[in-house]
Amino acid sequence: MKCIVGIGGMTNGGKTTLTNRLLKVLPNCCVIHQDDFFKAPLFQPQDQIAVGEDGFKQWDVLESLDMEAMLSTVQAWVRNPRKFARAHGVRVHPDTLDTHILILEGFLLYSYKPLVDLYSRRYFLTVPYEECKWRRSVPGWHEVP
Repeated sequence: MKCIVGIGGMTNGGKTTLTNRLLKVLPNCCVIHQDDFFKAPLFQPQDQIAVGEDGFKQWDVLESLDMEAMLSTVQAWVRNPRKFARAHGVRVHPDTLDTHILILEGFLLYSYKPLVDLYSRRYFLTVPYEECKWRRSVPGWHEVP
């Protein structure tokens, strides 16, 4: 059985915390973080991120992400989840060889049609505005158990 689970939601909404907890308890579970697919200046020219009318880089739009690369990574998992798991340091449990779970985690997961069709399950996390604002303002808030 192959299962692709989407965990989407707002920034600082608990997506990574939930994902990390699931990784600890689910067998043969891999994760792909959407944040790993930003068109970052370390790998690509800075000018790939549009500047809005307010003068700020527009990091919160789909165009700031290399979604084709993310889709390609997901397709690699679909083709061979065992190989993908081993390549990403995930121990494949011998008693659950036919069970493979992929968690996609990110804030714009459901805005890219080619990915939407691949999910077995989709979840969207939200928190109240004031909580989100507080989390953004407190360094290390997510480190609290």
